[in-house]
Amino acid sequence: MIKYLRKRLLLIIPVLLIISILAFAMIQMAPGDIADLYQSPDATPEQIEMIRENLGLNDSIVVQYWRWLSNLFTGDLGFSFRTRTAVTGLIGEALLPTLQLMFGTLIVAYIVAIPLGIYAANHKNTWIDHLLTTFSFAGVSMPNFFLGMLLIYFFSVELGWLPIGGRENLSGDMTFWQGLSYYVLPTIVLGASYCANMTRYVRSTVIGINEQNYMRTAVAKGLKEEEMIKRHTLPNALVPILTVIGSDIPRLIGGAVVTEQVFRWPGIGSLMMASINARDYPVIMTITLISAFAVLACNLLVDVSYAYVDPRIRYE
Repeated sequence: MIKYLRKRLLLIIPVLLIISILAFAMIQMAPGDIADLYQSPDATPEQIEMIRENLGLNDSIVVQYWRWLSNLFTGDLGFSFRTRTAVTGLIGEALLPTLQLMFGTLIVAYIVAIPLGIYAANHKNTWIDHLLTTFSFAGVSMPNFFLGMLLIYFFSVELGWLPIGGRENLSGDMTFWQGLSYYVLPTIVLGASYCANMTRYVRSTVIGINEQNYMRTAVAKGLKEEEMIKRHTLPNALVPILTVIGSDIPRLIGGAVVTEQVFRWPGIGSLMMASINARDYPVIMTITLISAFAVLACNLLVDVSYAYVDPRIRYE
């Protein structure tokens, strides 16, 4: 296992390097001039040229990339072209809201989806199975922005039960439940497709498990349904479930961008969109690397967890 982990960790470095090169090249090929963010409407050509020289924009793309990479290895992420503040501070402010939303979404989605998938599989072809399957297809098919606008209209505009958007700190005169209300709609919107997808996947997996000979033997022995789920269904379904979780995390990072825009959530997704519109490449590069590292690290954790949930899997 240690040798396997060492190899996988070493592979992360060249992968991140390739991703950073591609991202930097794509930013440089985008239309527009970064120096436009710093100049006034009445700036002279000499002033514009001075701005470009101070920002290092007159250097070749190779020199610019090497400068950025050298600063990265020293822990210097640079300054935002848009806000003129340190990138580290911007990322720190936006990362916590996104992590709270993402982890809350995954926990709620899987707590709901896994029991529903098992129940639908154990009651295959009944009305409750058809109902859950219908809702699952609807959850997978409905875009985040459309579901978000629907929920805002009904629960915020018409009923006034929940805030339209934003994020408030759980401090001051606000109670815990009042602060928690800001998380309800974004969590539902972001988690709907993941809950639906996991429900469908767990259902199909458990149906396949129920058709195995050892399950028929358990039924013949008179084992109760709860005991069968605990002893046979869940242990055999854990590997497929972990596979879906590993594939959900990259999708979750992309889905958070849309959801944060709909609910004006001050997270990484909103920061990324604002930075793309302003060609703020120090921030774009940092968010790209963080996202890539998160995906690679989560995939590694999922692969390692296989060996712990299934004793037949070993990494030599």
